[in-house]
Amino acid sequence: MENLNKGEIIIYASADGSVSLDVKLEQDTVWLTQKAMAELFGVKIPAINKHINNIYREEELQKSSTISILEIVQKEGNRDILRETAYYNLDMIIAVGYRVNSKKATQFRIWATNVLRDYLTKGYAVNEKLLQSQKSKLLFIFS
Repeated sequence: MENLNKGEIIIYASADGSVSLDVKLEQDTVWLTQKAMAELFGVKIPAINKHINNIYREEELQKSSTISILEIVQKEGNRDILRETAYYNLDMIIAVGYRVNSKKATQFRIWATNVLRDYLTKGYAVNEKLLQSQKSKLLFIFS
């Protein structure tokens, strides 16, 4: 994979290549901020916030299991400022992705549906890019 830090993977790249996100992988899920979700789905942050609030209000997901507040140091001018930043897990990312109305969100839904279909019909999904990059290792192991 590309030069990623430990604990980060690329989970999604849009069909047109305009979006590719490095996401934090912890506790068997991935985590994104509202800003990252807005980039992923091609909308503004207030739209993401609206959908998150509606998901909680409608009790589709529970806040306690889908959000993690982390203290992040941000550079503001010459000062380092400690800010609390909300990160949302994969359950929330998918729920928001199925609510947002944009071309990028549609691409995400197509991708997510294909991954789900592979799991349901085959019992697995294949990361083609990773498989190609590891092909020589696999040939060595099985030869």
